Amino acid sequence: MIVGLGNPGRRYQNTRHNIGFMVMDRIFQSVPAQQRGTWRFEHEAETSDVHWQSGKVKLVKPQTFMNLSGISVAALLRYYKLGSEECMVICDDVNLPLGSLRLRPEGSGGGHNGLASVIQHLGTENFARLRLGVGPAPEELALEDFVLQQVSPEGIRSWQDQVEDAVKACSMWLSEGIDKAMNVFNKRHTE
Repeated sequence: MIVGLGNPGRRYQNTRHNIGFMVMDRIFQSVPAQQRGTWRFEHEAETSDVHWQSGKVKLVKPQTFMNLSGISVAALLRYYKLGSEECMVICDDVNLPLGSLRLRPEGSGGGHNGLASVIQHLGTENFARLRLGVGPAPEELALEDFVLQQVSPEGIRSWQDQVEDAVKACSMWLSEGIDKAMNVFNKRHTE
């Protein structure tokens, strides 16, 4: 299962906090139409089943708002009898520079309320996470205002390479495991 964190509704569509949703949409678009289902609503999330990397993958966009993301993630993992180690969570990170990404096999929420909610509701930190850099936040702007601020269409287009790398990182995680994906993508974004 691959989960992109974000906030539902048109108001939040083009915000930094919704880059996880953008990655979900890009994965969905990259899968041939005959190998994907439609988006549907279940367990307080939009989900779609896709056949990708020689297997069935559930794409998830929680609709509970960021700070409650763990509710739908935990419900879906339980319902489909998946372990937390079979889940990748994608989110924004203001502590990483725009364009960068960082994969980890587990860890704390690192100040991200969406990740903290997933950890709380799963009762474990043992799930892969892919953080996409959207920072740094300007000092004069509150952090919440920065991540929920509308980004211009030009700004969104500037994220295309980062979103494409996130799709490739997820693909490698599925096909070759987290260690290989970390070695390739974490290194690429620190050089």
